Amino acid sequence: MHKKTITLGLQGGGAHGAFTWGVLDRLLEEEAIDIEGISGASAGAMNAVVMAHGLTVGGREGARQALKDFWDSISLRLPFSIMPDHPVHASDLAAHSELPASLRPLLALPRYFSPYQLNPFDINPLREVLLRQVDFERLRADCPLRLFIATTQVSTGTLKLFRNKQLTVDVLLASACLPLLHHAIEIHGEVYWDGGLTSNPPLFPLISKCAARDMMVVLLNPEPTLKVPKTAGEILHRLTEMGFSSSFFTELQALTLAQREARRGWLAFGRIERRLRQLNLHVIESQQLMGQLGKHSKMNVKPAFLLGLYEEGRARASRWLASNAQALGTRSSFRLSKLFA
Repeated sequence: MHKKTITLGLQGGGAHGAFTWGVLDRLLEEEAIDIEGISGASAGAMNAVVMAHGLTVGGREGARQALKDFWDSISLRLPFSIMPDHPVHASDLAAHSELPASLRPLLALPRYFSPYQLNPFDINPLREVLLRQVDFERLRADCPLRLFIATTQVSTGTLKLFRNKQLTVDVLLASACLPLLHHAIEIHGEVYWDGGLTSNPPLFPLISKCAARDMMVVLLNPEPTLKVPKTAGEILHRLTEMGFSSSFFTELQALTLAQREARRGWLAFGRIERRLRQLNLHVIESQQLMGQLGKHSKMNVKPAFLLGLYEEGRARASRWLASNAQALGTRSSFRLSKLFA
């Protein structure tokens, strides 16, 4: 069996990361696909590290089980567990994606009070989940994948990447640290916020530090919209969306230009130029669905909602494999011009 090697870029998006869980679960079933490296921010970083831990201790089946255990724990340990829980199929996700009206006043509190006031002891159930499920010491020593975890350095507002040997529970919590909800995470004297603010997910380390010709990105952001935000809530929601997607599209546009120049330059024989010429880009997404989900759905961690997203992710990955698996190693299945006409 001729194997194909890929790298993965995993976007963050709170509970929507369960979609990525489904994608990864399906890809791990494909023995012909090997994964060399993964970059991720926020929920993408969680998926990357949990999967890497599972691969390290138990191979592909260990990775699938680790992802399932993690998302099962999220649904049991994180807030808003009092939301109604009933079976949700992928076709019904949009209808059941919003928080109930009784809980929405709670979401206004971060507009008026900082997390240092609302949560003075910095209680974060995610820390306990990660410490219980990820062996960080073994991950640092034995992980077969190259990991690139994005965080944002508060003092400079710039991207800070953490790699295998630097991974700790604090690094993961920093990558998912929403400034309005959590205390900034201090690591070696510097403090960090959510990595999605500066790179969601980072692509350049997958080019400069890996050798695989195929890079696959799992997108969680909704497709572009022509709707003009008019209410205060709609404007704030759109600003938040833009903050967590603009860095990715900027990097993708830079990649487009760099590839174009590398392919035009007859005398450009450097390693990066060769990588850019050979690089194939693939995308698995469900942008239309993401655009239909309620604006608070990233905080919906009820089991049925997460399972619905997981099933949608598996279905999308299966559809991609059926149509594009033969493209691996030979050509891109996603055209950058689709975004940058």
